[in-house]
Amino acid sequence: MLELVNIAKVYRGGVRGVAGVTLRLGPGLVGLLGPNGAGKSSLLRVAATVTRPTSGQVLFEGADAVARPDLLRRNLGYLPQDFGVYPHLSAREFLSYLAAVKGMPARTARARIGELLDLLDLAGAGKRPLGKYSGGMLRRVGIAQALLADPCVLIVDEPTAGLDPEQRVLFRNLLADLAADRVVLLSTHIVSDVGSVATDIAVMDGGRLVLRGSPEDLLRHARGRVWEVTVPPGELAQLRDRYPMSKLVRTAAGVQVRLLTPTAPAPDAAPVMPDLEDAYLTIVHGAGPREGTGAR
Repeated sequence: MLELVNIAKVYRGGVRGVAGVTLRLGPGLVGLLGPNGAGKSSLLRVAATVTRPTSGQVLFEGADAVARPDLLRRNLGYLPQDFGVYPHLSAREFLSYLAAVKGMPARTARARIGELLDLLDLAGAGKRPLGKYSGGMLRRVGIAQALLADPCVLIVDEPTAGLDPEQRVLFRNLLADLAADRVVLLSTHIVSDVGSVATDIAVMDGGRLVLRGSPEDLLRHARGRVWEVTVPPGELAQLRDRYPMSKLVRTAAGVQVRLLTPTAPAPDAAPVMPDLEDAYLTIVHGAGPREGTGAR
């Protein structure tokens, strides 16, 4: 059990990154959604004991992980959003170094590194210097280091950035498997990264936790607030200014747009069932005419 209790993080100049967030996490995958700047990375750094909270508690198995972080760190795999490497080392050398820092026996580390390089399609590049890796390859090395010691708590921040679609699916499926018997906290602003694997979703905005529930809970929140209408291309900018918009498709008849509002935005608008992206945008951006605008 990992518990974040009333976490606040205030930076120099009074900038508030996190404002009183409480999350209690047991085995399973929690998807932490929110726009850039919502406070997700600040919260994850506190949860991973990289930074200390301004106030609040981090508890691991009931123990204070802020005052005594070693127990959590021994059981933690963490992939930050900005993951650094030693460019002159190969992937095998880099992972071997981290395994030694973690106190893993050399034979165990070699076997585990081989498994992870195969799993993440890096075996063929295992001896190449990291400085010659692409961004997506470096991200996969970051995933490997987070999984190196088979942690019981896994915290990953924007893990699929730079991965191609096939690699994203592979990693999402891997996280779903890992979550069967451990805590997995996945932070992202990409709804599809959590929609297929998370049974528990928390949405942050402005440093606060604004909603937590199942995907079905989020969809219920958006029902009756999603509309589709087809408009001439010349009306698109006006609609975009008035309403949150989740999708648009250009067709021969005009531009088909999906708008988020509790009332029909136009006489010919049709209500549609929301998907998870609609629900997320409804929560974060609201669902109605923006201030200072009227209905069409």
